[in-house]
Order: sequence, then structure tokens, then C-alpha cells
Amino acid sequence: MSASAIPVLRTEALSVNYGGLRALIEATIEVHRGRLVGLIGPNGAGKTTFVDAVGGFTSSRGRILLDGADVSTLAPHRRAKLGLARTWQTTELFDDLTVAENLAVACRLPAFKQVVGSVFSGRFVEDPGVAAALELLELTSIRDAFPESLSQGQRKLVGVARSLASRPSVVCLDEPAAGLDSDESQALGQRLRQVAESGTATLLIDHDMDLVLTVSDYVYVLDFGRVIAEGAPETVQQDPAVIEAYLGTQAAEGAAPS
Repeated sequence: MSASAIPVLRTEALSVNYGGLRALIEATIEVHRGRLVGLIGPNGAGKTTFVDAVGGFTSSRGRILLDGADVSTLAPHRRAKLGLARTWQTTELFDDLTVAENLAVACRLPAFKQVVGSVFSGRFVEDPGVAAALELLELTSIRDAFPESLSQGQRKLVGVARSLASRPSVVCLDEPAAGLDSDESQALGQRLRQVAESGTATLLIDHDMDLVLTVSDYVYVLDFGRVIAEGAPETVQQDPAVIEAYLGTQAAEGAAPS
């Protein structure tokens, strides 16, 4: 990862308190253009809190920079307009809309009400970002399908595609592999590599450690709200602090992931 390039997303000493609980403690993380960065850690480590803070959905201290500009005080929709997108752990799709129409409602322009109104009036005009996201994730063949006919893996991919339809500069993926079997998770990983290699800075948060370590260029590890390790996947998985905090059971059984 180039030290001279300005990261698309950078947090500086990002901290979140919930009353007396320090959920996130001075987390400094960078995501560069064209790179896939993993964020892992045990349950309760602060991973989703980090994404919520970056997106503006929870109050935080420290700084959040998008392409070098401080967006720490901006509302979520303002950050989105500047190129920040995210997914949610639960993939909620509009059952009465096709896959393509589900993506369309996520586009910056036209506004949500205009998109929905055009869909139901029969005068739907598709944003170019929809076709691009469908093609990138190889979903073009199901663009006219309705969500109820999709597999869980396809629904997850549609959720990722929806976050890309607005053509963001950085996307934060919160547990996209949750509920997927190993084959679906592997297929998802291949698609996420395509997203990063297309030029979109990508932050991947997931409990599937094999997925994260396999597809990421760089990995950060959170534990009790602190970044305890960072580096290339092969370096992070051998870090004693990571083994103790997150891999202890597997390591004790002689089954540290490869």
C-alpha cells in the first residue's frame, strides 16, 4: 500500500463512548483506492460501531477523512453524497421491485421518491450506475427478477451491488457473508475482489475469517475497541496478540487458519 497516496478513507483516533462504555478507542484506519481492507475482531470488538461512526450513524470523536477532506461533523446523507457507501448486516430489499429497481433507489439522483414514483408509473429511467454495478457483480442475468426468487447468496450480492449503484469512492461492507455457506462465501469473495480491483476502495468487516484473510490486501484487528494489529493477512494471523484475542481456541487446537 503506497504511503504517499492519499487514502480514500482515513480515520484518526476515532473513538465512540456509549455512556461509560468505551466501544471504540482511538482507531486509526486507512483504505486506499483499488484496495480491499479487512477489519476483523471477536464479537463485541467494535467493528460495527466503527462503521456506524464512519457513516455518521453514531456520535464519535476524532477525525474521519474522505479523500483528505474532514467529514466528521457531516450528516450521513452528506457523507454519502461525497462518496461514502455502506451495507447493513440485514439485507432488506424491496419485494415489490426488481433487482435493478432495488439498485435504482440507492442512486444519488434522482431522489428516492422520484425513482419509486417512476417505477410505479411505468416511466422508469435507469441510472447508468445500476447497469455498471450489476455487470461488475455478474448479476445482469437476474436484473428483472424479484427478491423472493433469489438465493441468500444472490440477495447478499444484490445488497453489495445496491451500495455500488451510486458509484461511491469507498464502500464499507458490514458482515456481507453472514448466513452464507462456504461456496457462497467463496463466490462473494471473488466478487468483492472485483469491486476493489475496479477502483473502489473497499472495507470488509466479517466474522468469516477465512474469507477476510483470503481476499484482503491489508487487515486491521480490533479487540475491546482498540486496533491491536495491522498488516498483510499472513502477518496478522501470526501475530501473538491476534492469536490470543481472536484465534485462541483455534490455535490451541492447532487449527490456525491459513
